[in-house]
Amino acid sequence: MTFEIEIDGRARAVSVERVGDGRFRVTVDGRAHLVDAARAGEFGLSLLLDAAGASRDVQVAPAGRPGELLAVLDGRTIDVTVNGRRSRRSGADAGGSAGAEGTVVAPMPGRVVRLLVAPGDEVAARQPVIVVEAMKMENELRSPKAGTVKDVAVPAGASVEAGRVLVTIA
Repeated sequence: MTFEIEIDGRARAVSVERVGDGRFRVTVDGRAHLVDAARAGEFGLSLLLDAAGASRDVQVAPAGRPGELLAVLDGRTIDVTVNGRRSRRSGADAGGSAGAEGTVVAPMPGRVVRLLVAPGDEVAARQPVIVVEAMKMENELRSPKAGTVKDVAVPAGASVEAGRVLVTIA
């Protein structure tokens, strides 16, 4: 399968081909890598990369809209969009999504450390809105779109499960 993946604003062409049990050939912008992959929990992946033997654990959770994901790698939260231009184009063809809500979800189980917005606040796209601590790292989660905060679904100090909606932006 071939995808267009946008990671922190940078578009990449990615092709994934199964080559064995748990083994994949992943080609990123024309450069092939062999990857051993195993699930680690509901949102986790354990990856062994190429002959170098580099091992990485990644948490990947759904974000606001279809094709939008939050990935946590080495304690850093990364916005990922899969086939985003196609999604945006089809949304525009269907009358647009200017009024659509965006949500900020917990990328993994953790604890809400700080709320950076309140209902009624105006936010810019990619503005930090909430801080969640997971695996002893603080992750600043950002708004998927510009708009008005409709709801903050959790208080500071609350424990949250992966995939839980934390903030809704209208």
